[in-house]
Amino acid sequence: MPVKWYATLQPQGVEGIVAKPGRSPYPFGARTLWRKVRHADTTDMRVVGFVGPRRRPRRLALLPDAESRPRLSAPLDAALAARLGALLADAPTTGEHRTATGETYTALTTGLVVEVLAGTGRHGTLHVVRAR
Repeated sequence: MPVKWYATLQPQGVEGIVAKPGRSPYPFGARTLWRKVRHADTTDMRVVGFVGPRRRPRRLALLPDAESRPRLSAPLDAALAARLGALLADAPTTGEHRTATGETYTALTTGLVVEVLAGTGRHGTLHVVRAR
């Protein structure tokens, strides 16, 4: 259950909070016990390509609804990469393409949709949760 003040901070532009043990001092240059907790929402995005080997892609090229150019996901963990690779195995490729930021990916024609945890921080990192 979200804490009320945490939920009300996002509309004010606050990315999230930093949590630490109660008696933890500020460790200059290293925050190993400190954790960032950022606001994030899940959404569905269409897979339009991949980076790395098709059977175990390192990242996916995803097309958010409101955008015309794909963005790359965060790196995929090994188990998820294997599951997604099996789903992408027979999808026809349409060549090499680039994202708006210039990153290269292999484009696919596929109807695969994935659930994505879209961070609201400065970088808006896209973490693939699962295939739909």
